[in-house]
Amino acid sequence: MNSLIVVSNRVPAPKQSGSQGGLAVGVMNALQKADGLWVGWNGEIDESDDVAPSHYEFDSVRFATFPLKQHDYETYYTGFSNEVLWPLFHYRPDKVEYDRQNLAGYLRVNELFADKLLPLIEDDSRIWVHDYQLIALGHFLREKDVNLPLGYFLHIPFPPWDVLRIIPEYEQLLRYLSAYDLIGLQTDIDLKNFLDCMQQGLGATLHDDNVIELNGHRFKAGAYPISIDVDEALRMAKEGEDSVTGQRLKKSLSGRPLVIGVDRLDYSKGVYKRFQAYERMLENAENLRGKVTFMQISPPSRTDVHEYAELRTTLERVAGHVNGRFAEYDWIPLRYLNRGYARESVMGFLRMSRVGFLTPLRDGMNLVAKEFVAAQNPEDPGVLIVSHLAGASRELDGALVCNPYDVDGVADMLERALTMSLEERKDRWQRMYDILRRNDIHNWSRTFMETLVSVPYSRS
Repeated sequence: MNSLIVVSNRVPAPKQSGSQGGLAVGVMNALQKADGLWVGWNGEIDESDDVAPSHYEFDSVRFATFPLKQHDYETYYTGFSNEVLWPLFHYRPDKVEYDRQNLAGYLRVNELFADKLLPLIEDDSRIWVHDYQLIALGHFLREKDVNLPLGYFLHIPFPPWDVLRIIPEYEQLLRYLSAYDLIGLQTDIDLKNFLDCMQQGLGATLHDDNVIELNGHRFKAGAYPISIDVDEALRMAKEGEDSVTGQRLKKSLSGRPLVIGVDRLDYSKGVYKRFQAYERMLENAENLRGKVTFMQISPPSRTDVHEYAELRTTLERVAGHVNGRFAEYDWIPLRYLNRGYARESVMGFLRMSRVGFLTPLRDGMNLVAKEFVAAQNPEDPGVLIVSHLAGASRELDGALVCNPYDVDGVADMLERALTMSLEERKDRWQRMYDILRRNDIHNWSRTFMETLVSVPYSRS
């Protein structure tokens, strides 16, 4: 029984190490609660024609995965997905590299996903498509006469009208999204942008309760901020703190408070500005020199994209500059780790940190912010600093919310977090923790799916 089918670009390998992204953590939790099947690319390249999906089961979730050809990977994934949609949706049109061949590859692979999915669909299936790589999948499923509930969730921001229409095919992109019955977005800002784009770009009619009417059919959009499994995060944090890795870190700190950032290596994460703010704080707060350690974990990603290789080199240079300027023989102020760690270890690191330092220049949600809150010791919780351009800032009202472009302001906020009283830390943490308890990953998936099956999906 494939009553719930989740489709995403990449399906994580079993027992995959490193810091998992929000999609992987969120989807696994959702599927474990349902009779679920996860379908997607296995990360491998194979030039064979019509390779059948491989089926396996792991951690109570069933999987069906398949490879891509090299040219498809280059055009669909590296090209259109990550050189057009990713920067565009993160409000960075200056980084958009548009090419018609890449668009053709994007559509070709979206149709390939539809073809791989068709034999797996049953009469009672609900299909939940994830993220920017598969915007057109719903359109191709409808073309192939799939008349079942189709949901779509975008994990990254949705841009405003004037940003979206930078690409030539923006109208077609919106039409592809209209093939779904329910569009899920991270925040109220993303929802407002989406509704405005549908109205401005396609002349769609907006009804009450965010129902959209276009060409005689109706579909719905809503804000469904993704969350985490709070109990699981806390369990892993405690185990990570007590592990050999956690104890090694604790010993190396020599009692100094830890500031931590955990982000995949990407220009949208604002790590360069974060390093600048930390350097500015050390300039201004001489009393904190030698008494605090900042550890930034940035696992590499998209290593075949030139922009990311340049970013890695830049961050290594800046980290070296900060350490060369302030380090002492018994203290290194900035530990920049360009590698992934087991999630349990990362959760333990978060628990041991006095400050969670997460300052993306634009982010759909930033689940690390929520994991930081869940990981804390209630008797001695840390302080969360989060960018106001991250979706998490719309929920976590106990955080210190910063403008990541304001280096001086972020530096002052970091000093404030490091010197905040225990009473204030407890109060801020409790407010955020209560929010996470009310809207955890189970509530997120349940609310989305309940809404999806309530939306009329019969189409002529």
